[in-house]
Amino acid sequence: MPDTYVHFEIPADDPDKLMGFYGDVFGWRFQRLSNPAIPGGEYIAISTRDEGEPGLDGGMYKKVFEGDGPRSYISVSSLDETVAKVEAAGGSVTMPRMAVAGIGWIAVITDPEGNVQGVIEADANAA
Repeated sequence: MPDTYVHFEIPADDPDKLMGFYGDVFGWRFQRLSNPAIPGGEYIAISTRDEGEPGLDGGMYKKVFEGDGPRSYISVSSLDETVAKVEAAGGSVTMPRMAVAGIGWIAVITDPEGNVQGVIEADANAA
């Protein structure tokens, strides 16, 4: 089975303004979460669908750096193996392996044309 997209993130200069925009335009719902791993300590979970309906949920956070743009996360069975494949295929690691407590391990990679993607290995024991 191929790896697939499972999550997206939108960085924001003004998260409240963007929550209003996406809520008004698309009907998305938001929940503020405390996350010390995120600069500013807050992560906003985005629900784009009703329970049991198809679709993809995501998150929003305060922009970390100039040029920080939206990214999608691809679920992989082994983060370390995937990162090695990325580098062997001419890509690079933009953000190294990091734990997201209760969710898993993530890294951010850049493909050979400069496109940024997140990769995630599910692991409820990640800390």
